[in-house]
Amino acid sequence: MEPKTLNVGSGWLWIRQGLYLFKKSPILWVVLTFMGITSLIAISSIPTVGDPLATLLFPVLFGGLLLGCRALEDDEELELPHLFAGFRNRTQQLVALGGLNLLGQLAIFGVMMATGGSELVNILMSGTPVEDPAVFAHAIAGAGLSITIGLILFTLLLMATQYAPMLVLFDNVAPIAALKLSIRACVNNLVPLSVYGIMMLLFALVASLPMMLGWLLLLPLMITSIYASYRGIFPKEEAPAAASGENDTPAAANDEQAEP
Repeated sequence: MEPKTLNVGSGWLWIRQGLYLFKKSPILWVVLTFMGITSLIAISSIPTVGDPLATLLFPVLFGGLLLGCRALEDDEELELPHLFAGFRNRTQQLVALGGLNLLGQLAIFGVMMATGGSELVNILMSGTPVEDPAVFAHAIAGAGLSITIGLILFTLLLMATQYAPMLVLFDNVAPIAALKLSIRACVNNLVPLSVYGIMMLLFALVASLPMMLGWLLLLPLMITSIYASYRGIFPKEEAPAAASGENDTPAAANDEQAEP
């Protein structure tokens, strides 16, 4: 399968489509997202093994929410059990994705340490906040080129994991192949993804005031809009004709996103 290349307007259209899915069940979306984030925080707080375990299980929990998106797209109900649906659908492959992500992070930190960023990496991997800002500033100043290298590699890792869970879950793509295909999809759609990222950054600034309460709404919208972007770039092979007046749905807008 090959990812579609979409036009610049698709970045905003994905947000509209995500809002459409969110508005179908807003209260339950907030509850599910809050429970998912709380679960990951609780797992990561386990001494020694918490952070890697949370990384392993993130695609599984995220997969359940993605299944909720697909249910709403198919005019089915979003339900509380969707949060754990990833534990019943291609669980091993999703955990494998989490493992590959974890290995990628460790490899990037290793490269950064080898290029002069040892002090900064030790701080980042310690899991504890730095009390003295001067210590953190000194670590950044001493990291030099390793910061640039790290940013490039982490960007590639983010691109690899952007659509990999959807490809594994909905298209039965093997984990490594899904990572490669996700990178290709992101490269082909850098322009609409940049528009999407800028809009989400603006929303994040607004959501942070007051007291970060807006994130209760923004996080579910991020999930539904990411699903919408996946469905636009990797459309269903046989999508039913959309009814008039529902062009904000992910299935209905696939054709209008493509470049002429």
